[in-house]
Amino acid sequence: MSLNYSTYQLFVPKYADVDYESASDIIIENAEKRNSFGVSALAVHGLMESVKNPDLKSLIDKIDLIVPDGQPVRWALNSFYKLGMKERVYGPELTLHVLEKADKNGLKVYLYGSTKDTLKSFRLFINTQYKNVHVCGVHEDRFREATEEEDQSDVQKINESGANIVLVGRGCPRQEFWVANHKDKVNAVMMAVGAAFDFHAGNIKQAPAWMQLNGLEWFYRLTQEPKRLANRYLVTNSMFIFRFLKFRYFLRRPF
Repeated sequence: MSLNYSTYQLFVPKYADVDYESASDIIIENAEKRNSFGVSALAVHGLMESVKNPDLKSLIDKIDLIVPDGQPVRWALNSFYKLGMKERVYGPELTLHVLEKADKNGLKVYLYGSTKDTLKSFRLFINTQYKNVHVCGVHEDRFREATEEEDQSDVQKINESGANIVLVGRGCPRQEFWVANHKDKVNAVMMAVGAAFDFHAGNIKQAPAWMQLNGLEWFYRLTQEPKRLANRYLVTNSMFIFRFLKFRYFLRRPF
């Protein structure tokens, strides 16, 4: 029986009204069938990239399930649509829910993206915590776009591996481009959850729970990686706030 879910547009993306349980159920249902199904955990940064980037904007609708990764996204959706979402659907946490259910079903997972060392550590984490999940392949990021021949080879390797789920860790928005562009090519659920690779590989510490609950994870991560994340959080978050106020109180619509 197919699991249905409603979507609500916020500026550009159409976010699903889901929680961890329902989102992971949807993913596992499609994974068992090896459907070509795209998933993105899209926080403020990804949302604003889709607003600024016409190419990403045109592709974002190809992604089947977009979940509200950030607390500000959840707050905005609740404000516009009165949804009553009680929690965000955070990519790294969603990954754990999916792996737990994949473990119960003995599914195959393919890791695509990130660095050799991170992939090694992430694979070890999965093998240790989820013994019935078979990591059927890994692919280190080239940190450039693949040639047509390379891409065809990548797709062939993934499909021949029998993967049910491809975890994609290429950073936003590169991973969203990859997922959208490989719909109907890769016979698996493709999850754009880049931060999950570094967190679960042990490269980066997650913010304390109270900061996550109060939408302050961005501040914690900024203190950890100020040079890399300053523009993303200070500029992008300000743009989000401005756009939210404009659409909420002047245009009185969410897009």
